[in-house]
Amino acid sequence: MRIAIMGAGGVGGYFGAFLGEAGNDVTFIARGAHLEAMRRDGLRLKGARGDIHLSPTQATDDPATVGPVDIVLFAVKLFATETAAAAIRPLVGPRTAVISLMNGVDGPERMAAILGEAAVLPGAAYVSALITHPGEITYTSDMSSIVFGEYAGGASARGEAFAEICCAAGFDAKVSADARADLWNKFVLLATNSALTAGIRKPAGEIYSDPDLQALARAMMEEVVAVGRAKGIALDPEIVEKSVAMTQSFPPGMYASMYHDLNQGKPMELDSLSGYVRREGLRLGVPTPHHATVWGLLKPYRDGA
Repeated sequence: MRIAIMGAGGVGGYFGAFLGEAGNDVTFIARGAHLEAMRRDGLRLKGARGDIHLSPTQATDDPATVGPVDIVLFAVKLFATETAAAAIRPLVGPRTAVISLMNGVDGPERMAAILGEAAVLPGAAYVSALITHPGEITYTSDMSSIVFGEYAGGASARGEAFAEICCAAGFDAKVSADARADLWNKFVLLATNSALTAGIRKPAGEIYSDPDLQALARAMMEEVVAVGRAKGIALDPEIVEKSVAMTQSFPPGMYASMYHDLNQGKPMELDSLSGYVRREGLRLGVPTPHHATVWGLLKPYRDGA
């Protein structure tokens, strides 16, 4: 199976390294110093589950040199969705599955507008990883799974085939009949944790051990749930309790990727996280005061320094 990784950052690089180490034909689409380091020295993955040095690494900044593949793992920043989706057209043949592993919940719709609904599989990644040096990715927890499914829902033979390859490569993969609900279940905690670690500028261990901040987190999760239900999403009835419990298993020093972008003066995914909750809340008449406040406080920094 030929696999392309569009966006070789923490998420794409992590799963791509495991897939490549297992012997799959994997090509990374990257750019800049990270691309040059991978071409020169290979891709290094470091963390508690073991290190991988994928060398040589197939890497390029031009998808046209790769041609159609079986699977594209699409793991770019949300603000780059349209540009990246247009760029991968040479990778997409009649049977190619483009699995979105982006943050947020509106990415698959935006991808489908460019690539067509038949090509796009909404998905969610559960991993905490980031580029620590060009050509090197460090992961900071034992989370290691993806869930995805067809855009229209239902069964997916191509999805099941890829899930088997993922499991053989060393991480869990599940095909869902309702991937949108899975995206929203993840989004409840994702949007909240991104807002809090970036807004407070403290790691998970300090935030979720403070009773007042725990209460704030719960209130923010409930805002996301209210918006999702107003949109007709079949969220897990216990998702707030499960998300609160999950905060207690986070590594104490963990920050959401939006914090790292803020800290490094890079553009942030703010408009697709708290900004999206705020925007849809206004449209649907659902109050979202906490997410709206964080969005307003971070708005001056959303495009980077």
